[in-house]
Formats: sequence, structure tokens, C-alpha cells
Amino acid sequence: MTTVLPRRRLLTLATCGVLSGCGFQPVYMPTASGNAGPAQRELAAIQVALLPDRPGQLLRQALQDRFERDGSGVARRYDLEVTYWVTGEGIAIQTDNTATRLRATGSATWTLAAQDPVHTQLTKGSARSIDGFNILDTQYFAADMELDALYRRVADAVADQITLQLATYFRKRAAFAAS
Repeated sequence: MTTVLPRRRLLTLATCGVLSGCGFQPVYMPTASGNAGPAQRELAAIQVALLPDRPGQLLRQALQDRFERDGSGVARRYDLEVTYWVTGEGIAIQTDNTATRLRATGSATWTLAAQDPVHTQLTKGSARSIDGFNILDTQYFAADMELDALYRRVADAVADQITLQLATYFRKRAAFAAS
């Protein structure tokens, strides 16, 4: 066991050396002065538009949590418009045609626009997540809580994808502006 740990450390160090040699930098890497990096600063400047229905509200909340991580109160310069829907499908069908598992697919398309007079579109994308839960013969309240938890998991996964896509866009834009 003691020989495995030094090998893992050596492998980790070698991987870090290789990645840093090719110019790899974490998306949320702070600047040399320790301030928030370009991705974090720009994400904090995004205003997320209202989304209808409970799944949409969960996605909006998840996006806002990711964009405002440091709570610095940055002025909004961008608008994020998101179209979000969740579909459900019964799977694991029994002989009496009842489903014992629900598969939910959350899909989102989004557009980032500047808050300028012409509302210039900067970038757009899409995100998708699949999750599920077992349908049990339980009380309505328990089933409702399980469905809400499913919506939260799907919204969190979609929010992670959108945040990463936007952070990558802002990092590339900052690198292009610096060169």
C-alpha cells in the first residue's frame, strides 16, 4: 500500500506538469493578484430572465447560485434568456402496463445578449440532462417530494452545463482580447 501512494503522487505531479506545459488553466482560475478571473467576473454580470413553472424556477435559482458565487454585487451587463422544459417517460413497464420507473429529460436552449441598445446576441447554446426515480406505492406527499428532488437534480445538471459553456466562452473571449 505504501508503494501505491508515491506512484499516485508521482502520476498526479506528472499530469499537472504535462497539462501546465500545454497551456491548460482551470476555467475559474483567479488572476495573479488573487482577484476573480475573467470567467467569474463575467458570470457575475449576467441577469437571468424569469422562467415559468416550478422546473424553470429551479433552473433559474441554480443558475443564479452559480453566477453569484462570491456575492460581490457586480453590475449586470448581460441578459441570459433560457427556454427550459422537462419531459417524463415511464419505463420499466409491468405486465399490467404500469410503469415502475420515471425517466425525466431536462432540455434547455439559451441565448446570452449584451444589455446594449440593440441587445446584441453574444453566444447561444443548449444543455440536456437525464435522471429518473422509482415509482413506489407511497403516499402522495412522498411521491411529490421525490418528483421535486428529481426536478432539482435535473436543473442542477443543466445549470452546470450552461455555466461551463458560458465560462468557456468568457475565457476564450478574454484570451482573444489579450492577444
